[in-house]
Amino acid sequence: MSTAKAFAPGNVSGVFKIIPDEDPAKMHSLGMGFTVADGVTVTVTESESTSVHFNADPIEFATVRTVLAKLTSARVRVEIETDLPLSGGFGLSGASSLATAFAVNALLDLGLSENALAMAAHVAEVENLTGLGDIAGQFNGGCLIKLVPGDPLAALSLPVPEQIVHYRYFSAINTKDVIGNPEQRERINAAADTALIELARLADRDETEFASYIGVAKEFSVQSGLLLDDDVKSAIRECEQTGGTASMIMLGNAVFSDVPFTGAKTTRLAKRRIELLR
Repeated sequence: MSTAKAFAPGNVSGVFKIIPDEDPAKMHSLGMGFTVADGVTVTVTESESTSVHFNADPIEFATVRTVLAKLTSARVRVEIETDLPLSGGFGLSGASSLATAFAVNALLDLGLSENALAMAAHVAEVENLTGLGDIAGQFNGGCLIKLVPGDPLAALSLPVPEQIVHYRYFSAINTKDVIGNPEQRERINAAADTALIELARLADRDETEFASYIGVAKEFSVQSGLLLDDDVKSAIRECEQTGGTASMIMLGNAVFSDVPFTGAKTTRLAKRRIELLR
């Protein structure tokens, strides 16, 4: 039985501004984030019925099913494998949808461009309120800032080298509860406007120190009102007390840092992007 396989990296957002639009293809986010070496591997196989499995367990994955419906009426089995936590702020709904789109395109020889596949995954994310900016990161790869409203895939690559990143996941945050709340969105966007000015300044001077960008993200997490979880606050404090920088992963009760801290795992900031596996 023929199969196709694709990899998409996890994406960590440190700063985001919501760009609303009635057209899901134009609604997205600006901000700063980075892709990591860990991600999802998606295997798609033709099947008698469509099903989605996450680490071998059946799952009703609305975003993945939406992107499938946009691309084909064929019935397929989608198998998603990852070591990263779902709903932990690593953009797994985006990664899973993007890798599914690339794999289905290859399996069924749909002939769609990479941009078309990425936009299908982005629209699926927006329609399901599971994300606004992860696809841009996963489509481009690396440490990026997004400053151009109206183009969900546009991103500027920052000269931050690949390096070890320490992280700890505590609990999930429902993205729908945040981006669907008008008052919360207003506060987030106000904080993001300030952060974007500073990020643009860092980019203009070709800042290479990851810590500089993490510092902007930390201030955004405070001013946006998103830094609420006591475990997250405590972990950030620990990092700062040992001379490091840390911030909250958007959107999850999780922390990323440039120094080790209690209970942290390690990954790598990596420039690997979405990739069809042979």
